[in-house]
Amino acid sequence: MEALRAGPRAVGEIARGMPVSRPAVSQHLKVLKEAGLVTDRAEGTRRVYYLDPKGLAALRAWLDRFWDQALVAFQEEAEKTPDKDKRK
Repeated sequence: MEALRAGPRAVGEIARGMPVSRPAVSQHLKVLKEAGLVTDRAEGTRRVYYLDPKGLAALRAWLDRFWDQALVAFQEEAEKTPDKDKRK
């Protein structure tokens, strides 16, 4: 995903900067596409991938809800008054 931050790129371009093979990069892109985080389009004989803003927005919304819930739970736990019997 980091490789696509600057804009759309073909698999070969992405693979050139990676310590893994081109097929491995293709597999990663396939998983990211299935997750809705990237999308692609045909340009001649190659596929060009780019970040999918809708998928990233959905991920961001989920993470925001997750952290909101975690912070509320942390706050509730931190605000509990200690039981005097447990301190003895």
